[in-house]
Amino acid sequence: MTLSSQKGLFPEEIVAYLDRYVVGQEKAKRAVAVALRNRMRRRCLPEEIAKEISPRNIIMVGPTGVGKTEIARRLARLVDAPFAKVEATKFTEVGYVGRDVESMIRDLVESSVQMVKARKVEDVQGEAALAAEERILDALLPVPKKRKMPSFFSFGEEEEEAEIDPSFENDEKFAATRGRLKEMLQAGRLEDREVEVHITESSRMGIPLIGGGGMDEMGMSINEMLGGLLPKKTKKKKMKIREARRLLQAEEAERLVDMDAVTSEALEKAQEEGIVFLDELDKVASSEGRGSGPDVSREGVQRDLLPIVEGTSVQTKYGSVQTDHILFIAAGAFHKVKPSDLVPELQGRFPIRVELDSLEEEDLFRILKEPEHSLIKQYKALLETEGVVVEFQEEALREIARYAATMNREMENIGARRLHTMMELLLEDLNFRAPRVAPEDLAITSEKVRYTFADIAGNEDIRKYLL
Repeated sequence: MTLSSQKGLFPEEIVAYLDRYVVGQEKAKRAVAVALRNRMRRRCLPEEIAKEISPRNIIMVGPTGVGKTEIARRLARLVDAPFAKVEATKFTEVGYVGRDVESMIRDLVESSVQMVKARKVEDVQGEAALAAEERILDALLPVPKKRKMPSFFSFGEEEEEAEIDPSFENDEKFAATRGRLKEMLQAGRLEDREVEVHITESSRMGIPLIGGGGMDEMGMSINEMLGGLLPKKTKKKKMKIREARRLLQAEEAERLVDMDAVTSEALEKAQEEGIVFLDELDKVASSEGRGSGPDVSREGVQRDLLPIVEGTSVQTKYGSVQTDHILFIAAGAFHKVKPSDLVPELQGRFPIRVELDSLEEEDLFRILKEPEHSLIKQYKALLETEGVVVEFQEEALREIARYAATMNREMENIGARRLHTMMELLLEDLNFRAPRVAPEDLAITSEKVRYTFADIAGNEDIRKYLL
């Protein structure tokens, strides 16, 4: 089979998609596009050779706020792949206090399970809606039941377990009344009527097991340990039908989904399509002069990461997962250390290295203006909910970019994140007064920007705390 015979994304299409959200960084975009395309190519090969092809893992080198995380996150969203973002600084060598490296795979599998489950829940919404409607009708017009004698094992739920009175099974009057109620319910004429329904409560006790091997990270609870043997409790709640419909439909959808099928598909999806973004990898790289102290633990973390990236089996609460074909994208500023300071074995598992550019004034201007959901568009949309229409003049955007670039040069370089702080300061008064001034059309001019930032930019002490 060739990729031309099936639907797939070309590298140019992947880059074009990323261009909608991330400004610049062409080398990084091309690298992840090729890595993703290679995964598609591998799945078209015979099994014998496909299992031998390892993913082309990537290290992104660049300062904070230049788009490393956004590129990885958008890539996963594009292909609907399970995605987990973790910071390498959370991990410690086995024997130290902290998370073990296998927890990143458990996070990935959890993400995959939730993704598959959400899709399957969506597929059964029609059937769930009908089942919820029947439960609402049962609450509006209960069917008389023969009362059962309570038993030791009934847990106080003998009323729900009672048998339906046979005399009402073929009652024409009862059926006609139920039919009229159903018509009114479907027409939406009963949405504000209150009804008392039985809602299932979760029987999870949420008490984690204490033990080694990362059992606490697996989220195992007493209920899971007993295989769901504990009874599910129900409680009566009085609510409007529109709210009851929503809760009961969600409950019925959960009941209709086959969790064994979800788990099986999710494990396969995590193994074949999963993407792990390992941030701050430079923080566990050891400097050249190795000795005792923190460098020992850092190198230990790297050696613990090695089998995960190379390919191993990780046990999760859903089953065993092979990491051989999970794509790992690592990132770090690497100011004080270099990628070559990582242990050689780990370096070899990240064959592709791309350097991301620092953001200059023109880049910051484009970030404000060009992305599909740019910062400017977000603030305009928020204020429009209050009836305030704000227009940002182009010269004003250039002034914001100029101040942001200056602050990044003179203080800590935090990249595009500087723009968030500046926009909050610029619109602070308007955001506060918006409910009172609406409806109103306002223009943000370059004079307004200079007036807001002139004193702050010139005062180093204030700048430390505000920008």
